[in-house]
Amino acid sequence: MSNLPWVQKYLPSSPDDLIGQEKAILQLRNFLQQKKKKAVLLYGPPGCGKTSSVYALAEELNFEVLEINASDARNQAAITELLGAASQQMSLFAKSKLILVDEIDGVSGTKDRGGIPALLKILDKTAFPVVMTANDISHKKFKGLRKLAEMIEYELLDHTVAYEVLSRIVKKENIDVEEDALKSLARRSGGDMRGLITDVQLLTAGRDKLTKEDIDDLSERNRTETMEQALMKVFKSTDLDMVMHAFDDVEEDLNKTLLWVDENYPAEYPEKESRARAAYAIAKADIFLGRIRRWQHWRFLVYVNALLSGGVAIAKDERSKKPANYKQPGRILKIFIANMRFQKQRAIAEKIAAESHSSSRHVLQDTLPFFKKATEEKPEFATQLAEGLDLDAAQEEWLSKTA
Repeated sequence: MSNLPWVQKYLPSSPDDLIGQEKAILQLRNFLQQKKKKAVLLYGPPGCGKTSSVYALAEELNFEVLEINASDARNQAAITELLGAASQQMSLFAKSKLILVDEIDGVSGTKDRGGIPALLKILDKTAFPVVMTANDISHKKFKGLRKLAEMIEYELLDHTVAYEVLSRIVKKENIDVEEDALKSLARRSGGDMRGLITDVQLLTAGRDKLTKEDIDDLSERNRTETMEQALMKVFKSTDLDMVMHAFDDVEEDLNKTLLWVDENYPAEYPEKESRARAAYAIAKADIFLGRIRRWQHWRFLVYVNALLSGGVAIAKDERSKKPANYKQPGRILKIFIANMRFQKQRAIAEKIAAESHSSSRHVLQDTLPFFKKATEEKPEFATQLAEGLDLDAAQEEWLSKTA
């Protein structure tokens, strides 16, 4: 149990353990008991207890939970395959069954066409209650779901609630924490209880004390280590507490860190089993990075860092005795940089397209090159465009930069 992530270790086992969402939990309990509608949509900010409340109530009311993450099943075929049969088959354990479709935000309204209509068809015929969760359901793609499902709002957790929950956890873990430090962390959490618990676990790894200075150092830490030094910790060390912080002092974002790890782990892990475990950790980190880019779920950075450091470190059966000779990622890094540059152009094109009632493709091919040429000849035009289109600093820099 001691090696479990705290978000799992202290997962609420009863609805009474979920502080701050009493109204929403009462509504969800009524839905599961009265079954007036076939589906319910829980919405609210990340980390506020939506998924936890489903499992806590399922335990109380003796439901078997079948969970499907909508981030991994986004199109018509995947949703029909995963949900179609599950919505009709009885529980294997002779219990009542509920189907949890988590992170319904992951079903795209454009790239993965057919996902929402497929889900609506299944909800209309399901033999079991379906509980869906989302951070924001205001998008027009959810119009059909809003009509069909009962809506339950989960509120942003107050920092006093976060402080109370965190106080209980650190007490059970026998960690001496200054009250001001805990309150400061709770205020910075933005109501994301899950992210907050993970942050505290990482901060106290291998320690039994947390001070206000430790919290302040988070934003003021000097990053001086090289990537080679960080990789040496991951590939050569077996001290997990040290490994988990391997990339903390490196001036590199996690996208490029992943490329460094991916480039060098095969030489460090010659055994097939070790290499497969390391590749799995890297692949999972890449999935979380994709979700961050797509939905701006920045709390996933914690998981990316943990997978690239601890996940890769524990993949090895034994430490390699070969001298460290780490190579910078070559071709893949160039592709990554080129893709990031193109994404910047696409973002500008989408803003121009919205203002000119044109297509992004047309803007990329014709309009944007014209604007680029104009800003090279008259740099002040870039500032005017940036103000008119609400461009960020990086986008304005790209426009004004000469070829």
